[in-house]
Amino acid sequence: MRNIEKFIGGNIGRTTLYIILDAICIDFSLLAGIGLWFDGSIPGGFRVRVPSTVWNWYIIMAILAPIICWLIYTIFKFYKNLWEYAAAEDVFKVIIANTIIFIVLYFTDLFFIEEKKFLILPKRMIVTAAVINIFLCVIVRFGGRIVKRFFNYLGHFLSRKAGYKRVMIIGAGNSGNEVIKKILKNEIQYEDRIPVIVVDDDKEKNNTNINGVRVVYGTKSITKLAKMYNIDEIIIAIPTATNIQLRRIIDQCTKTECALKKIQPISDISNKVNNSIMDINIADLLSRDEINIDVKSISGYLKHKVVLVTGGGGSIGSELCRQISKFSPKKLIIFDVYENSAFDIFNELKEKYSNIEFVLKIGSIRDKDCLENIFKIFQPAVVFHAAAHKHVSLMENCPEEAVKNNVFGTMNVVELSDKFNVERFVLLSTDKAVNPTNVMGATKRITELLIQSMASVSKTKFMAVRFGNVLGSNGSVIPIFKRQIENGGPVTVTDPNVVRYFMTIPEAARLVLQAGGIGQSGRIFVLDMGEPVKINDLAKNLIRLSGYVPGKDIDIIYIGLRPGEKLYEELIMDDEKDNLSVTYHNKIFIAKPVEIDNELFKNQLERLYFAAYKKTSEVYDILHEILPNFK
Repeated sequence: MRNIEKFIGGNIGRTTLYIILDAICIDFSLLAGIGLWFDGSIPGGFRVRVPSTVWNWYIIMAILAPIICWLIYTIFKFYKNLWEYAAAEDVFKVIIANTIIFIVLYFTDLFFIEEKKFLILPKRMIVTAAVINIFLCVIVRFGGRIVKRFFNYLGHFLSRKAGYKRVMIIGAGNSGNEVIKKILKNEIQYEDRIPVIVVDDDKEKNNTNINGVRVVYGTKSITKLAKMYNIDEIIIAIPTATNIQLRRIIDQCTKTECALKKIQPISDISNKVNNSIMDINIADLLSRDEINIDVKSISGYLKHKVVLVTGGGGSIGSELCRQISKFSPKKLIIFDVYENSAFDIFNELKEKYSNIEFVLKIGSIRDKDCLENIFKIFQPAVVFHAAAHKHVSLMENCPEEAVKNNVFGTMNVVELSDKFNVERFVLLSTDKAVNPTNVMGATKRITELLIQSMASVSKTKFMAVRFGNVLGSNGSVIPIFKRQIENGGPVTVTDPNVVRYFMTIPEAARLVLQAGGIGQSGRIFVLDMGEPVKINDLAKNLIRLSGYVPGKDIDIIYIGLRPGEKLYEELIMDDEKDNLSVTYHNKIFIAKPVEIDNELFKNQLERLYFAAYKKTSEVYDILHEILPNFK
C-alpha cells in the first residue's frame, strides 16, 4: 500500500487513490449483496435470475453510493488520517461511518427510488452489503500492515536466519504498549523485531494482553521466561523507574544471554516520555537514585564570579566546567597541561554559553610563575583544583613525579589562592587517600592535610571533597574493559574479590559543587558513593551489555593485584569515624580535621620536596614519616 502511495505521489495522490478504492469497494459491496441474496439467500431455491428492476436499482445506486461514501468519509476525516499509524478506535470509526452510509442509502431508496417502483428488493440485502463494505474498507486501510505483520511473523517462525529478534518487554504500561505498537509497525529503531512477551510486577495485569502480546507477572522470573520463550532481546519500558528499581530489573536481565535496551528516562526539562530505545549504560547498574542538588546554595557562590578550574580538560574537570557554566559565572578559566581536551571543552562551552567569558590557559600546576600570572590577571574568586596524577600503578613506578605534581603542584595553587584572597578553594581528593597503600593515595592524603593546615591561617575557605572511582573517566577501568571487549577479549581483572565504590562523572561534579556551597573551611567532605561494586561483576555485566556472554564469547582472566592496590577501598579514616557529621545534603558528610602540628608538617614537606627533586630514594621514607598509616 505504501509503495502504491509513493508511486502516485504525495497527499493528493493518496487521497485520490482512497476515493477511487472506496468507490470501487462500495459498488462491489452492493453488487455482492445482490449476488448473495439472489443466489441462495431467499427461501425457495438457488440460482434465481436477478430481476431487471434490481439491475436498474443498482445502476442508480452505483452512482449515488460513491458520492454519499465520499461525503461521509470526508466528514469523518478519513482522507486526512495517517492510516499506517491507526489504532483499534479507528476501526470503530470505520464501522460507524459505514453504518451511516447505508442508513442514508436505505432512506434514499425508500423515499426516492422505491416510489418510482424500480425496486422489489428486501432491505436486509443492504445490511449484507454494509457488512461487506466495512470489511473491504478495513482491508483497504489496514491490509498493508496486516500482510506486513503476517510475513514478519512467518519469516521469523519459519527460520531464525530471517534476522528477527524475539523481544521481551519489561513494563505493561503506556510505554510498553507504545513499544509493542512501534515493533508491530516495524518503525525505525524497532525494525526486525517481534514482541513475544511482556513482564510486569502488577498482578492484576497477569494473563492479560497488549496488542495480542501476553502479559506475565513477575520480573523475578525474567531469567526463566527468557529461556522459556527463547528471547533474544529485552527492552525495559519503564521510563519513570528509579535507579534502584532499574538496577533490580537489570540484575535479573544480566543473568540472561539477551541484549539489553531501555526506553529513555523522562526528560528533566520537558517531563515527557521519549519512547526511543537506547543501550543500557553501565552507570544504570549503580544502586542509588539520581543525586539532587541545592541549586540556590551553589548559585550563591558561583553566579557572576570568576572561577578557575585546574585540570579543566580532564574527565571530571571538564564536567565541572559544564556544571559551573549552568550557574552563570562571570568568567570561567580552564587551566590544563594537556591542550587537546582543554581545547575541546573550551569550544564546547563557548558555543553553548554566549553570556559567559571563557578563558583557556595551558600550563602546569608545577609552574608557580605561570599560575601566579593567571591569579594576578584574572583574580579568581573560586578555585576548583582537579589537576593531579591519578594512575596508581604508574605513580608506583614514578613516586617522585607523583610528589612533584600532586603535593607541590597543589601547594602552588593553595598558596596563590591564599595570597590573592580567593573566597573558596575546593580540592578534589580520592578514597585512595584513606589509609593509603600506594604513592598516589599518599600524595592525595598529604594534599588533604595541606588544605587543612592552610585553612587554620587563611581567610580563604579551603575544603576537600573525597570520593571513589568515577565511571568512564580517562584511564578508569570502564574504558579499558570496553577496549578489551571491542578487541574480542580477554577482559583483565586484577582479582575476583576486588571491590570499588563508583560514581558517574556528572554525579561527582554536582556533589563537588554542592560541597563547595556548604563552605566550611578546613573540612573534608565525604560523598555517599552507594554500595560498593565487585569489579568482577562489573566486567561480566559490561560484557553482557555489549551483547556477549562472559566466559563464552569473551573470557575474563585474573592478573593479580598490582603494586599499591587494595582489595577494598575505604572512604573514612579510622580517626575520622567518631567525628563524622552530616550536612543538610543527605549525600555529603563532613570529616572534621585532625590536629596538625604546622611547624612539623612544614619541615616534613621541605624534606619531601628535596627528596623528590634531589634524592628520590628517600621519597618513600618521608611519605611514611608524614603518614604513619601509609603501608
